[in-house]
This record gives sequence, C-alpha cells and structure tokens, in this order.
Amino acid sequence: MIWLAWRQFRAAALMTALALAALAAVLAMSRTTLGGEYAQGLTSCGELGDCERFLDRFFDEHQTPFLGVTAVALALPALVGLFWGAPLITRELEAGTHLLVWSQSITRTRWLAVKLALLGGAAAVTGGLGSLAVSWWAADLDRAAVDFPLMGPLVFAGRGIVPIGYAAFAFALGVTVGMLVRRPLPAMALTLALFTAVQIAMPLLIRPHLLPPARASFALIPENVDQLLRGQEGALMVALATRVPGDPGAWTLSSRLVGPPGSVTSAARTGDQALPDETFVPVPTASGPCSLEAQPAARPAQSRDTCLDEINRRGYRQEVTYQPSSRFWPLQWLETGLYAVLTLGLMGLCLRLIRRL
Repeated sequence: MIWLAWRQFRAAALMTALALAALAAVLAMSRTTLGGEYAQGLTSCGELGDCERFLDRFFDEHQTPFLGVTAVALALPALVGLFWGAPLITRELEAGTHLLVWSQSITRTRWLAVKLALLGGAAAVTGGLGSLAVSWWAADLDRAAVDFPLMGPLVFAGRGIVPIGYAAFAFALGVTVGMLVRRPLPAMALTLALFTAVQIAMPLLIRPHLLPPARASFALIPENVDQLLRGQEGALMVALATRVPGDPGAWTLSSRLVGPPGSVTSAARTGDQALPDETFVPVPTASGPCSLEAQPAARPAQSRDTCLDEINRRGYRQEVTYQPSSRFWPLQWLETGLYAVLTLGLMGLCLRLIRRL
C-alpha cells in the first residue's frame, strides 16, 4: 500500500522537490552578496558609531525581496493544501477509480490512513524546508527590519517551525473539504478560502492570548514617538510608534498615550496597521522652550528632545501591551502544537467520513 501511494504521489513530490531546489539555489546565490554587504556595513558603521542609520538603509534597499521571499514562505502551506490535499479523494471520485481501489482486500480506511500518513508527513517536511531556506536567507534582514519585527504577524508566520504546522493543517483541511464537496475545483477554492480565514484569525484572535501579554509604561523618547507636530492653540500632536523601548523586536498589541488625572488623551495604535490620523493625540504644553517652529538645521533634534522632556514632565507616558521578543520560540511551539491538534482532528474526521462514501 505504501508503494502504491508513493507511485501515485511521486510526480507531485518530484515537482515540489524541484521547486524547493530552485528556491534554495536562488536564495543561496543572493545570500552570499547580502551577507557580505551586511558584514561590511556593520564593520564600517561600528567604526563611526552610527549603525542605526546603516541598518535602516540596508533594509530599505532590500525590502522588496524581503517581502517577496516572506510571501513565498506564507504561500507554500496554502499550495500544499490546494494541490496535495483537495485532489486526494476528489480525483479518485471524479475518475471513478475509487470503485476499484476500495473493492480490494485493503479496506478503504487503511487506504486513506496510509495516504494521510505519507502525504501529511511530506507536507510537514515541505513546510519545514521552505521555512528553513527563507529563515537562513533573511537572517540579516530580520535583524535590520525595525518595522517588521520577528514577532510581528507577517514575519512570524514565515519563520521557525510554525510553517510545518501550517502545511500539515492545510493538507488535512484540503482532504476534509474534498471529501465533503467531492469536486476538485470547488474543493480547492473552498480550501484556499478556509485556510486563509484561519491564518487571518490566528494573529488577530488566538496568538496574542497563547501567553499572557506583558504590560508596561514608558516615558516618551524618540524610540517610541513617530511624529511630534505643533497643533492648534500651541498644543503638541504626539503620534506614538508601535516599538517597545528596549525591545524593538517585540510584537506590540496596543499602544496608547496616558496623561495625568484630568487630561484627555485618546486612541491606540494596534499591531502593524498603518497609522491613521486619529492617533495623533493632543498634549497641551506651553510654547516657551518647547517649540517646533522652523529652526536652523543644526537644532531640530535638540528641539524635539526639549519637547519630549516637557511632555514627560507634565506626566504623559506611553502604555503598551505586547508580546516580548523573548517569547518567539515559546509561541512558535504553542502555535505549532495547536495546528498539530487541528490536523489530527481533521484526519480523524476523514477516517470516519471515508466509511460513508
């Protein structure tokens, strides 16, 4: 039975292996140049004492391939579900070969169990290899990506071990949908829709609560303030950043400005969403030494620091709810375990459904 399952699956396995090999070759060629540029830049900026500017420039120059490679890592599990899982049963039903296969001495339950084990394991390996290649290629960019932290929803799902769980789950989901729909194209479309919905719901509803989030209060410094503008009647308009002071790789769940009793502040910035205008929170302050009017080019940073000192003196602070970067691997293991449970549950459902076909 294992031999038969392999013969039916070998064409898809060969195509996947070739695609992964091509991806690894392309990444390996560009990784050499990328790593050399990163190491040389760190050496140069270390001598000048200004590595922050280099890291910003380095990531900006390679942001497009960074996002493209990350998209590949995110799409790979979905493709496994579409082209491995959904057609597994529907192909047999459409061709009518199930009438012959399921009338042999091997029961249909055993037939499906072998296929689920063999292809499910291959799906997990595929997801793991794709994640390994992408994580290796993007290691330097991950360290430089301030606006795309490793814990952020976009990058987290394409690194570590969670793609293993995603790929296995997508395969099991495809098989389950195929058994219920019994037609290849509708099953593939529905598998993609359901898998996408789960992947969107995970960082929004589940992942933030896998571990109790940390909460902290910080003084306003350049690291956690995106913009500082002069508003009407002399008030300062403060736009908070999502970065956590002292832990730039953390995943910020919410960030808001709080003031002394009686002050009016509003709005929070959540996750990696774009900064809307309403998150500019007015902070009353005297115009005295804190002025954002046009000044000589040599003094803008000094004016900004003076204004932040004035805001802090008046009792305004940033309150942040976040998942620290140190929880990357605990969250990876928890989420992978959750997907493993879902995968086993779907496979068990498939083994029950096969008896009714």
